[in-house]
Amino acid sequence: MMRRNSYDKSGEYANYVVERDGRLLEWLLENVKHLSKSKIKQTLQGRGVKVGKKTVTQFDYPLTAGTKITFSKTKRNNDIFKNRYVKIVYEDRHLVVVEKNAGILSMAAGHASLNVKAVLDDYFKKSRQKCTAHVVHRLDRDTSGLMIYAKDKQTELLLEQDWHDIVYDRRYVAVVSGEMEQTEGTVSGWLKDNKAYFTYSSPTDNGGKFAVTHFHVLNRRNGYSLVEYKLETGRKNQIRVHSADMGHPVCGDAKYGCGDDPVGRLCLHAYVLCFRHPVTHEAMTFETPIPASFLRIFK
Repeated sequence: MMRRNSYDKSGEYANYVVERDGRLLEWLLENVKHLSKSKIKQTLQGRGVKVGKKTVTQFDYPLTAGTKITFSKTKRNNDIFKNRYVKIVYEDRHLVVVEKNAGILSMAAGHASLNVKAVLDDYFKKSRQKCTAHVVHRLDRDTSGLMIYAKDKQTELLLEQDWHDIVYDRRYVAVVSGEMEQTEGTVSGWLKDNKAYFTYSSPTDNGGKFAVTHFHVLNRRNGYSLVEYKLETGRKNQIRVHSADMGHPVCGDAKYGCGDDPVGRLCLHAYVLCFRHPVTHEAMTFETPIPASFLRIFK
């Protein structure tokens, strides 16, 4: 058996052998002792870790005893991909999961050039990957949070055709105007756009699409509420319209809000995304922190 810690001839990679089952990040923190936690995470995000022959970026990737780990000594920062609006959270040969900031479109629209698809396509080109980003779902320009992009047409079709079964947990967090009386509940109704592209709701079928939103209040203070929303359906502007229907519009919402804007942005963030990988069928779980600007409101 190879030594537990050896180096290749170039000195750029350290080689390890897993001695017991576990999860990748936990194993790296325990065994790569010469680097800080942040450097280890940067190497993982920068595609500098291989499990067997596979480049892995997923923190909780399962390991089995006897597996070979190759750890790059040079890829501690993702030099190829640096963008102020988009962060790559996970990537494999089939898809990429990103966290987007507020202020960037999911894909090109009209004359707007700033969009996540274009950012990813540029990254794929620079990293010599023969693929393009395929849009399978969208977030509004001013909504931040987690998104999936397919890297080939086949994966795009698998995601689109079976989206509601593949994505089994999708949650948002929002700051809404007013202190909500109910701690949790469900809002439902039919959503339809008018000629001015304004989405309105109806408790009875208006020819639109039926939408169901579950909510849970995480905090209420200073005239605001911090609310978690779990989508049973994924309709256009669903959370924003349903929040307004409850009399507690999302803060910073110029279209459906009441002018309440404590942070200077739409206070809506997609912070949990759980799905079964459309190709490997592995359960994938991603969660991002609630934006600090949201939390400051409740101090």
